[in-house]
Amino acid sequence: MELTPERRRRRLALLREHMQSENEQDFDRTIATFSHPRYELIPAGEVYDGYDEVMAYYHRGRSVITDQRNEEIAIHDAGDAMVLEFWLRGTHLGGPNPTGRSFEARMCAVFEFDDDDMITCERVYFDQQTITRQLLGDQPNG
Repeated sequence: MELTPERRRRRLALLREHMQSENEQDFDRTIATFSHPRYELIPAGEVYDGYDEVMAYYHRGRSVITDQRNEEIAIHDAGDAMVLEFWLRGTHLGGPNPTGRSFEARMCAVFEFDDDDMITCERVYFDQQTITRQLLGDQPNG
């Protein structure tokens, strides 16, 4: 299927809807941007596939970083995919040992689409050490 300017506009609008609904923690809306929900977190080697796994991923992450939010830096059209560069920010306010510290990390996500221009996968690349260092600071391990 040819990627016309109209199809590019639809994909861009859907991608922005996806990211905004994550910021608003309206995860039903986020899930609706997928034809089949799938996240791949490359540095962590984690894959969340299907509605139940992806929804659990959203809720688990937001229970630790309750104010997690993203801010678009740039979107690159890769023809059959879109590449989003963004800032991910948040504060460690939940979980067993919240530090109350904030983090900011520049990240990159590749969004794949099906023939109906729905997202089929979000593949996220980031430096986990950048986030960990900011959240834990100079605290000793253990």
